[in-house]
Formats: sequence, structure tokens, C-alpha cells
Amino acid sequence: MTYCVAIKLKAGLVFLSDSRTNAGLDQISTFHKMIVYEKPGDRFMVLLSAGNLSISQSVREILQVEQLHEKDAHTGESAQPVTIWNATSMFDAVRVLGAAVRHVHARDSAALKQNGVDFNVSLIFGGQIKGEGMRLFQVYSAGNFIEATPETPYFQIGESKYGKPVLDRVITPDTPLDEAAKCALVSMDSTLKSNLSVGLPLDMALYHADRLATDKIICIDEHNPYFRMVRTSWGQKLREVFDSIEDPTWDHSHTEVPLMVEARGRSQALRKITDPSVRLI
Repeated sequence: MTYCVAIKLKAGLVFLSDSRTNAGLDQISTFHKMIVYEKPGDRFMVLLSAGNLSISQSVREILQVEQLHEKDAHTGESAQPVTIWNATSMFDAVRVLGAAVRHVHARDSAALKQNGVDFNVSLIFGGQIKGEGMRLFQVYSAGNFIEATPETPYFQIGESKYGKPVLDRVITPDTPLDEAAKCALVSMDSTLKSNLSVGLPLDMALYHADRLATDKIICIDEHNPYFRMVRTSWGQKLREVFDSIEDPTWDHSHTEVPLMVEARGRSQALRKITDPSVRLI
């Protein structure tokens, strides 16, 4: 498995992925799940992938040369093929990615099905093309996609459940870029702590809005001093906050926050079953 997260903010974009791939307990390998496409001054795009490794690698390879052939809306004649390198919007670029996914599906899905393997790939694609704002998309196995909004400013793929709570509590469109990067690393640490199928090293990229290039791309391994500090500090602070919360009281001891109170409305405490003749409903 894997874990990837991407965050869209007013200040920019954050991308983070792990690199562990496993096909059983004794077949664990390291593969980058992130790829960065950049033409300085014109476009900056990042692709994150999860799911079947052979499928995601095929999609990434085909994406380099995939073209959308369409007709000019005014003349009806064939227009210049659209690629990720000449698309005039991120929407068109993600359409090219969707076409690449369907290309691989048409080629491989039947053979995969014959061998009992599902066509499983999940992708996050985001960035900025000159002339428009930043955009972030999640792409599914059918090549269809959805776009991040101010209400949902981040996407996760892979083992997402462990790292989601901190993102929900911290991330808003107004979150500063460096703070969001810290939050993404805490989200990753929570996943690493709870799931052995996600592992180091990590790939991280930060993009500042409207720069159309970045030099903030880093590979984070177990020796990285900042990530080691985050892992240690988050665990310690979480324990300190937990210890500072008052324990529940089960008797009539004095407390300003009693637990043993009567539920209101339709909510009632469970009944004990003390006899086989008691009706359950």
C-alpha cells in the first residue's frame, strides 16, 4: 500500500507521498509515488499515485506522450493535439491524464481480470498553468476525476484513514504553506505509526502560488532531523494533552463535567438483558 496527500491553499500547494510497495510480507520494495512536471515560467504539475504499481507506472509512462485529438469548435477541423505540455488549463491537463488511464485500462484490464487482478489505480494531479490559478484533482480508475474546493482543500489516496483527523482539524484554505507542510508530515507520521504497509523515505514538494516553478522538493528518510523532531514532538505533545484531560467519573464525585447524566430526547442508555424471555425490540 501507500499513502499520498496533497493540499491546496491560497498560498500554494503541498504534496507528500511515501515510497513503500509490498506484495506480501517478504516482498517489500521502494518506489517513488510522486513525479514532478515543470516548465519554468509556463507550468508546474505534480502527480501522486497509489494502487497497483504496474498500472500506475504504465499510466505515468503513457502520460508523457498521451494526446487528446479534438476538433476545433469553430471550424470543425482537427485541432492541435492536447498534451500535458501544451494544455492551456489544468482541466485539460487532467483530461489527458484520464485518457492515459483509460488507455492502460483498454490495453491491460482483460488480461488482469483473467488473472484475478482488479484494475486499481488512484491518482492525485495538481499544479498551475500560466494564465489560470492553481487546481487540484483526484483521478479514479475509470479516468474520471473530481476537483478540490475551499470546503475540501485536500485529497488523500492509499491508506488515508490514519492521517485524516489532523488534516480535518487543521487545514483550511487560509492555512500558511509551511504550517500545512507540517500538518502533512504529522498526517504521514500518524499513518506510519499505525500501518506497516506505509514506509520511508518520503517525497515532499511545496509550491508557492503563481511562481510556475519550485526548488522545494525533498526526500525525507529516517535520518532527516526535522521529521525526527516532528515524530518525537507529536507523540510527546499528544500524550501531554491526553494526560491533561480529566478522567471520567463513574460515581457522584464532584466534577464540572460529569459523565453519568441522563441522555436527552430519544437517546436512552442500553438495557441489560437479564432473562431469555426479554424482547430485544
